[in-house]
Amino acid sequence: MRLDQLQERLGDAVEIEWKAFMLRPQPEERTQEKFVNYTQSWLRPAEMEPLASFVPWASENPAPSHSLPALVAGKIVESINPELAGSYHRALLKAYFTDNRTISADDVSRAIADETGIDVAAFDDELATNRDVHVNQVIDDHNEAIGAGINAVPTVLMAGSFPVPGAQDVATYERLVTKIAER
Repeated sequence: MRLDQLQERLGDAVEIEWKAFMLRPQPEERTQEKFVNYTQSWLRPAEMEPLASFVPWASENPAPSHSLPALVAGKIVESINPELAGSYHRALLKAYFTDNRTISADDVSRAIADETGIDVAAFDDELATNRDVHVNQVIDDHNEAIGAGINAVPTVLMAGSFPVPGAQDVATYERLVTKIAER
C-alpha cells in the first residue's frame, strides 16, 4: 500500500520489485486455536496502516501451512503474466490478511489467479511443469535477502543496497528516495 503510494508520488524514480522471503519455509503443524491467537498480533499493524485491512483469523479455513506455496504461485504469475504480478501479489495479501484464506493450498492460489484475471490453464500448466524452477527462484530470493542481512518483513532495499526494515510511512520512504537520488 505505502509503496504503491510512493510510486504514484515519485513515478519513474521508484521501481518496485517484490522478492520472496519465507517466514515459514517448512510446513508447520499448529492447532487452529494457536494460529487464531497468533493472528491477534495483526491488530498492531492494522492500526499503523489505514489503507490495509488486517483481520484476525475468524474463518473455518485451516491456517496456511508455510510460505513456500504462495510464493511459488507468485513466481508462476510473474512468469506467465508479468503485468498482473503486482495485482496477484496484492490479492494474495488480501486473501490471507483480510479474507482468511489458506493461501498455501494450490486450489486457493489457483482461485486467486482466476479472480485476478490470470489464465488458470496457463497457471496450472506452469505449476505442473515448472514448479521446481519456481521453488528454486523463491529459495534464491530468500537466500539473497539473508545474504544482504535482511531478516524481517517488510524490508525495503533502496538503491540495491540500503535496507529499510519495518513498515515506514510514505513520507519517510519519500525522504530516503530523494536523498539517495541526490547522491
